[in-house]
Amino acid sequence: MKFTKMHGIGNDYVFVNCFEESVDNPAEISRRVSDRHFGIGSDGLILICPSSKADAEMRIFNSDGSESENCGNGIRCVSKYIYDHGIVNNKSVSIETLAGIKKVELTVENGKASQAKVNMGNPILERGRIPVTGGDKNATVIDEPLIVDGTEYRITCVSMGNPHCVIFMDNVKELPLEKIGPLFERHELFPERINAHFVKIHDRAKVEMRTWERGSGITLACGTGASAVCAAGTLNGKTDRSILAALPGGDLKLEWIENGPIFMTGPATEAFNGEWTADL
Repeated sequence: MKFTKMHGIGNDYVFVNCFEESVDNPAEISRRVSDRHFGIGSDGLILICPSSKADAEMRIFNSDGSESENCGNGIRCVSKYIYDHGIVNNKSVSIETLAGIKKVELTVENGKASQAKVNMGNPILERGRIPVTGGDKNATVIDEPLIVDGTEYRITCVSMGNPHCVIFMDNVKELPLEKIGPLFERHELFPERINAHFVKIHDRAKVEMRTWERGSGITLACGTGASAVCAAGTLNGKTDRSILAALPGGDLKLEWIENGPIFMTGPATEAFNGEWTADL
């Protein structure tokens, strides 16, 4: 199986071009290739597939084998891949995901895509659609108390096609994320598990965030999560609609259009190509 290793500000995946390759058991393959000691090492596996609705289809498998609906860093990498490898010739591309078709505008330098601006779609705020249990399913979850491991946190929940929980706090650097992250992910309030983001507000235009991703654990970046943080900051009156999100792997620019979608802009990087020769 030929593959390409790519990352969006450190959120790294193994990408397989399914225009040319076939992957029969992607959940199992994702678990094996993601292993950073015995595999290739990644946050998961992304398949770049033909689509009848868009330029390509993106299927995302987390490192635990579970399939995700959307991935902001992954979609930038897929867009770069299909442009750089000649699958498309346009700088405006469309990618089919389980969260719908996403439109991407590429910045090209020296014949290669370097940055991508993604229309992430309108944030989903209804409790029942995120989903979050309890309460009115049509209500929002904004600054709501939640007890985790004996501590009360104030949560704001958003779906970007996949579910996110945003927690604002004064100090994210010292947070024991490896301990608290799994407790949020699998809390009974979240029937489909959750991506948890712990956020420090620097000013109305800049935030710092750390992420525990559903199915992958601690990651250096999360594009859908940064989009959810942009929405949560606005909903809580803590940030402007345009922000810079500083993640451990780098920065993303976010803008939430009033009554409209969130746009995410950031880099995409191809690290190396290889061939997985283990028994599949």
